[in-house]
Amino acid sequence: MTPVLQQFDLSGRTALITGSSAGIGLALAQGLAGAGAAVLLNARNDAKLQAAARALRQHGATACTDLTGFGLVGHTVEMARPSGVQVVLDARALPLLDGALECVQQGLLSSLHAANARQQHGVQNAAEALAHPRWPLLVDPQTAGGLLASVPPEQARACLAALHAQGYAHAGVVGHVQALPAGEAPLVLRG
Repeated sequence: MTPVLQQFDLSGRTALITGSSAGIGLALAQGLAGAGAAVLLNARNDAKLQAAARALRQHGATACTDLTGFGLVGHTVEMARPSGVQVVLDARALPLLDGALECVQQGLLSSLHAANARQQHGVQNAAEALAHPRWPLLVDPQTAGGLLASVPPEQARACLAALHAQGYAHAGVVGHVQALPAGEAPLVLRG
């Protein structure tokens, strides 16, 4: 499987990434940077931020975005649509905070859940996605700090190894990019 956003061409674009020194945020920054965009990173810990930025640059990362108010679904659609590609997310590959799935299963949702859940129009398999147990987490706005990044496919493993060595244990590949079939939405959820 080709990692998410590794096939995007974001050349000439700039992404500002907040909370980009660790975890999901850093992993997502890697994917965007690999698509050709210039990446601006921001974090609370400058040393960690510089180490993360170095790892991303060394592995060809060129684009990144943070996952904030629109959740993973909204930000992924926002990146895929203008690039003319379709992103296939693997819900099983997404790292979750301990207890997050249990909270949504109990109906404990953010105040912006309903508005963000309307983003289903950008999902090709919306009915399947809405029924997925992780759907509420994919549209949750409380993902501040997570990053979606692109790294060239041939650099993905080495970049992840470098990030893991720096302590970013949750950095990983969360899907792949493919050509956008005519008339289809820019996001597909699997897993």
